[in-house]
Amino acid sequence: MNQELNTGNTKIMNRFDVTSRLIAKLKHEEAVIGGIGNTNFDLWAAGHRPQNFYMLGSMGLAFPIALGVALAQPDRRVFALEGDGSLLMQLGALSTIAAMKPKNLTMIVMDNGIYQITGAQPTPAAGVADIVAIAIGSGLASSAWAADEEDFERLVDDAMAATAPSLIAVRIDDKPGVGTTRRDPVQIRERFMHGLGVRQPL
Repeated sequence: MNQELNTGNTKIMNRFDVTSRLIAKLKHEEAVIGGIGNTNFDLWAAGHRPQNFYMLGSMGLAFPIALGVALAQPDRRVFALEGDGSLLMQLGALSTIAAMKPKNLTMIVMDNGIYQITGAQPTPAAGVADIVAIAIGSGLASSAWAADEEDFERLVDDAMAATAPSLIAVRIDDKPGVGTTRRDPVQIRERFMHGLGVRQPL
């Protein structure tokens, strides 16, 4: 897999490590939306919180769901974690988010160039498309590749203080997710709504 054309000298990082670094920075009940598959599993394992929403079964919906949460709760920081393959299913969400301009939304794309959970098939974008360039072209000016773990943490800190939506892209390895999300959609929904203060616990 050759992505040097698209991402320059960005380091290949580990999804669970990067996700753990993000979770460690959350101090104010920020919402985190995890896309399906390994992105989801690593979010569960990195720090299970009532403010985490674990998407099950539908590719590409992490960013649209996060947009809805960000618009509904403009005083809450919202992070969305998505794989590159899933993002390709919903590229139109980028221009929608750019048009809506939620100041509290940060999107994080974990890019390994493959549909990892279904057998590591290369995505159509692998080696030929630059996710950050696509995001910028969609109107998301605050989009950047994380050069390494330290740079990722800096970009997250910048996003915490941003007044416009931002996107952080991370090159990741092909290691499987850590743990497995408990697949109970009703429980996930109810816990998340309680975590956001819009529903009493069951």
